[in-house]
Amino acid sequence: MRIVALDVGSSSVRAVAYDEHGNAEPGDAHLVYEERDADHLVDACRSVLAQVGDGDTLAISCFWHSLVAVDEHDRPLTPVLTWRDVAGEPPPLDAEAYHRRTGCYLHPAYWPAKLVRLGEQGVDAARYLSFGDYLLLRLAGEARTSVSTASGTGLFDSNRLAWDEETLAALGLDATRLAPVSDEPVAGVWPALGDGACSNVGAGCVEPGRAAVMIGTSAAARVVRTARTTEPKDGLFLYRVDAERFCEGGALSDGGNLHAWLRRTLREVDTSHVADRPAAGHGLTFEPYLGGERSLGWNASRHGSIEGLSFATTPLDIAQAALEAVCYRLADVLDAIGDVTSVVATGGGLLANEAWLQVLADVVGAPVEVSGVPEGSARGAAVVALERLGLRVPDAPVARVVEPRLDRHEIHRRVRNERQPDTNAFVQSDV
Repeated sequence: MRIVALDVGSSSVRAVAYDEHGNAEPGDAHLVYEERDADHLVDACRSVLAQVGDGDTLAISCFWHSLVAVDEHDRPLTPVLTWRDVAGEPPPLDAEAYHRRTGCYLHPAYWPAKLVRLGEQGVDAARYLSFGDYLLLRLAGEARTSVSTASGTGLFDSNRLAWDEETLAALGLDATRLAPVSDEPVAGVWPALGDGACSNVGAGCVEPGRAAVMIGTSAAARVVRTARTTEPKDGLFLYRVDAERFCEGGALSDGGNLHAWLRRTLREVDTSHVADRPAAGHGLTFEPYLGGERSLGWNASRHGSIEGLSFATTPLDIAQAALEAVCYRLADVLDAIGDVTSVVATGGGLLANEAWLQVLADVVGAPVEVSGVPEGSARGAAVVALERLGLRVPDAPVARVVEPRLDRHEIHRRVRNERQPDTNAFVQSDV
């Protein structure tokens, strides 16, 4: 059995081949992209797949929340819209009831606000697809959306496993203009799963107490729960892995992209030793909302800021404050999830930065297991496909464990407790 997994991320695509035990073959294919043209992105996917070669089946992980409007001939009318496209306002709906039904928030990262904006722009679409749906159409000849992908649109009732009628009515949208929901393969290709769900599965975080903390382009903390129905928690999303499993957690719009911004803006500042500096000793308050806020407050108009600057402030002070602030936000998400007994670090932005790993362990005050799976989302897609084929895959490996420094944890705990409740800002002082 040879399974090829395609991981379509928000900035790159990668193809990896796996055996029936979930072990990756050497020689994956990787391609970085910037443009949002749907057909060009399909070409990028075909390119990496050609380099890896055929398998017995193809499993796909694709970034959640994407949207492509197509005409009656399934030709794209828009670029691929992503969670980073946050212009527009959602339709008037009861926010609490909407969250309870869909597990999503009335935030422009999701489809409702995007559909309103496209309507205002006069886009006359025959139907609306995620990029994963569109990719399946081009690779296998039929557009289907998985339960996992549908759960990240903001149009899906994750308990009923059906498009949410009240949201569709508010948008004046008929379900026939959406891809049919199915987890069955088409011509040997499985409908794309949400990349966050795949990341958890690939890293072996499939129990409620075992959380995956991921920093890639963005950042997130998530757990997987097996249940037919459940209720979302305040501040958290509630998506699906499949019809049997939920994926619960919180996402930050600032992660590896924030680190890249620091390097670009602060003249290639070196963050490799920030964990050796005094914890929160810079006297700065950094609010990591350069991409707006998702979890826990879901305020798209919120902006990043730095307070406490002086002539003594150095670029490294700013960088340290930023990386610590992201860890504080991730710790907030873990607290909101509750009952987390182990933390697994995943994502290229985190696994490639030893100092950030140590700061994360210090902030959460618990050992952080470093995933031994370099491509968690790709492996997760492959593992789900293998499970559906009746094969059992061994547990994901752990490369090592980063222990917290409890004296520094106490400092970070105090800093987090000094947050201003009216703004959720982190009020830091010299300690």
